[in-house]
Amino acid sequence: MSNAPQRRWELDALRGLMLVLMTLTHMPTMYSLPSGQPFGFVSAAEGFVFLSAYMAGRVYGGRARRDGLPAMQAAFHSRALKLYLCQVGLLLLAFTLIAWLGAYNQQGGVTGLLEFFFIDPGTAVVAAVLLLHNPPLLDILPLYIALMLLSPWLLRRGLQRGWNGVLAVSALLWLAQQWGLGQALYEGFVQGTGFSVPYKDMGAFHGFAWQALWVAGLWLGARQQPLPRFPWWLLVPATLYAAGMLLWRHMVGQDPMPGVPAVGQLLDKWSLGPLRVLNFASVFVLLVSAGPWLKRVLPRPLPLELLGRNSLSVFCAHVVIALFTLAFFGSTEVVRPWTTDAALLASAFAGLLAVAMAVETLERTGWRPALVWPSGPQVR
Repeated sequence: MSNAPQRRWELDALRGLMLVLMTLTHMPTMYSLPSGQPFGFVSAAEGFVFLSAYMAGRVYGGRARRDGLPAMQAAFHSRALKLYLCQVGLLLLAFTLIAWLGAYNQQGGVTGLLEFFFIDPGTAVVAAVLLLHNPPLLDILPLYIALMLLSPWLLRRGLQRGWNGVLAVSALLWLAQQWGLGQALYEGFVQGTGFSVPYKDMGAFHGFAWQALWVAGLWLGARQQPLPRFPWWLLVPATLYAAGMLLWRHMVGQDPMPGVPAVGQLLDKWSLGPLRVLNFASVFVLLVSAGPWLKRVLPRPLPLELLGRNSLSVFCAHVVIALFTLAFFGSTEVVRPWTTDAALLASAFAGLLAVAMAVETLERTGWRPALVWPSGPQVR
């Protein structure tokens, strides 16, 4: 009898919800800014990365126990290769058709997004293939690839020797990033090699910070135990903090305290500032505590499940749709009738659902495309 982890529809629905929020944020419409970070100073990106890590821990941790560590490592490497092929495909589209359309239509949203490519196309292409140049919208898959390549060692270490050391090193790296570790290493690398890609064009997500979120999710997923039940003395402050951050976000907007950069740094998305991590942790505590009740009282959100079951395919599709929208309709700075923006969003979500349905139809016919997540019947 297989001990592979069974698919949990609520996790698929959560990933589907994260994809919906990311699409709302990345589509250049009048709804982009208001829908960003709707639950406080925490975004869909944190939820998506954490959920992906948690699922990776469940799936590949089970694979390691069932088939051995070499099989687990091979599965991680296979997955990283698929992610890399997805990234190369998106880069090819961005550096050819999207770049031409943006220049031809004089759409600053595209030319700004691909700024370094227009400045130095040769260096941009080579560096992008090496995952050293990552334009906006195309900078999260490289982070995933790096984390997937690192994960076999992390999981092996955690399963064999315990997770205390892994978690401690991860926390120290996150803390060092708050003091500029990534920038310091970049400057040293530039001085030694003459590397010409600007730091801002290497991707918005600071890997030394975001690895901590991934490691935490991987650890929780690899545990052969259910998520903990939190005591009231932790649940009460988590509720108060999450509620306070929610009110703060919707009272002041995306910038927590305009004109005071120190506060912005504490809540910074790209380096996962400490107050932001606390916001995410408080939402996590509430969601885990309320999860069983929500499963009982809410109807199953089948469209969200569909999107979440095919999250990699849908994620890539949402990037493609956002790029074409930028190339034809412009950025959020372009004033359009609200009906046009609503139609753009409706078309985008219809396209995402169509992609998810097409992938599942192909699966049922026996053909498994490279973009299916998770891959292989062993993770069902």
